[in-house]
Amino acid sequence: MDWTLFFIFLLACAGAATTGAMFQPGKWYDELRKPGFTPPNWVFPVTWTVLYICIAVAGARAAPLDTTGHAMAIFAVQIAFNTLWTPVFFGLHNTKAGLVVIGILWLSVAGTLWQFWQLDWIAGLLFVPYLVWVTIAFALNFEVWRLNRARPIAT
Repeated sequence: MDWTLFFIFLLACAGAATTGAMFQPGKWYDELRKPGFTPPNWVFPVTWTVLYICIAVAGARAAPLDTTGHAMAIFAVQIAFNTLWTPVFFGLHNTKAGLVVIGILWLSVAGTLWQFWQLDWIAGLLFVPYLVWVTIAFALNFEVWRLNRARPIAT
């Protein structure tokens, strides 16, 4: 593995992770009604740390291979929407817009997984836990929106 590429992809993931530090759940999130399958708050940073390392390794494995243009383009979309979700959901307190963002994130993660799998099955495999987690996050976002849709968007 090219360690320089790994650290570049890890830096991209760190940029996405920074939004989690900037826009923390806080009182607004604590007061929302949540489904029974909501993980405890400590699970999120632990899971995302592992996932970001997997994402960076997958990117570093796929990037130097031939014909990676589509894979890298879809990778860019997923990291952009990964970065966007936290400020929309926790920053703007907009669960409905968060649902749209995470829907696009899910599609782009699935697309990246597919493209990576075609290039390097290990890179594709490293995206499987990410897709599983985003699936759970989508379901959680949907249920939070559904359970709280009568609440006005907090500003």
